[in-house]
Amino acid sequence: MWIRLRQIALVAQSLAPVVDDLRATFGVEVCFSDPGVATFGLENALLPFGNQFVEIVAPVQEGTAGGRYLERRGGDGGYMVITQCDDHAPRRSRVAEVGVRIAYQFSTHEYHCMQLHPKDTGGSFLEIDEQTGPGAHDVDGPWEPAGPDWKRGQRLEFVRAIAAAEVQADDPAELAARWAAITGSPLSTDASGRPTVAFDNAAVRFVPCTDGRPEGLGGIDVAVVDVAAVRSRAEARGLLGADGLVHIGGMRIALVSA
Repeated sequence: MWIRLRQIALVAQSLAPVVDDLRATFGVEVCFSDPGVATFGLENALLPFGNQFVEIVAPVQEGTAGGRYLERRGGDGGYMVITQCDDHAPRRSRVAEVGVRIAYQFSTHEYHCMQLHPKDTGGSFLEIDEQTGPGAHDVDGPWEPAGPDWKRGQRLEFVRAIAAAEVQADDPAELAARWAAITGSPLSTDASGRPTVAFDNAAVRFVPCTDGRPEGLGGIDVAVVDVAAVRSRAEARGLLGADGLVHIGGMRIALVSA
């Protein structure tokens, strides 16, 4: 069985500025905006980062879950870590065995969503989904949340992948062990001694809360073809921090060479 990092979701007060910053900095384009999220009082946009996706959601009415999350975390920031697996049934069994509730779920003809309760996972929303149908297990195969023609927004000459996600936590080691138990993925430490859960195509590392914000998805690593060019574009837009990271939508984005 495998499990891959397929999508990262951010929540923002306003959709357009974050989309514009991502487009201008990374050269990618919007591949899909899902009208279905209006049911939850949101609007969204998805941009391909290689064969993975960054989604931005923004509230368009009062009293939404996304709006409440913005309030809890003190502004724009990471919202969800969304994974793709090859077989939902054993994943659902494992989630039940470790005592994690399902916050939201649905199935279509070729897609099965299982969003886990953040009070049980800790750190961030964690979602384990399965795509079925022709080509579903290909690394660049279909992904229903990204629409029927997601490759039109892909720019492999600029961006190749989301290499890692970074979750900040009050107790990083404990939270990493929890996510490893939920996903059945290997738990280790990286070269800097940070606890890390390894998916089949990316890692999730766990770090202390140091930015004055509570637990949550704090950043991602993006594999790009030309690190210097991306840094230059980010700097021109005032998005390059003194820490050397790109800051967009309340997220810390580290650039790594593809």
